[in-house]
Amino acid sequence: MKLPGAKAISYGIFGGIIGGILFGMMMQMQGMIGMVAAMIGSESVVVGWFVHMVISVVFGISFVFLTSFIRNLWAAAVVFGIGIWIVGPLLIMPLMLGMGTMLGQAFAPAQLMSLVTHLLFAFIVAIVVNILQRRESVNEEKTFSLKTS
Repeated sequence: MKLPGAKAISYGIFGGIIGGILFGMMMQMQGMIGMVAAMIGSESVVVGWFVHMVISVVFGISFVFLTSFIRNLWAAAVVFGIGIWIVGPLLIMPLMLGMGTMLGQAFAPAQLMSLVTHLLFAFIVAIVVNILQRRESVNEEKTFSLKTS
């Protein structure tokens, strides 16, 4: 097992930002950003976006660490999407809002839609990380061929 370096972590940060913006836009359209703000006692949409983006960056970094254990990026995205769905909207968020866990309602339609959106977030992060890794390997090949010419 090789832990990710600073470059891979930066890819996770960037993936988390891109995924967070796209996922946040969906949440905003559904009126869910206010619930994120409520986790820290606020009603502000701006605070909700800030908290959401911090969580997204932490999740992006967590994703690149997961890829140290699950080498297939797409399998890691599925595992990660399910994991953040369980940890976020089924456990931590409802507990912070004083509602108890939502594990008993995990297969209710609203929670299944939440699963789909968390999987989408995970795949967005995986796609961004994949693009950045490929770009890096192409740049390394160009640098290598320049040095050997």
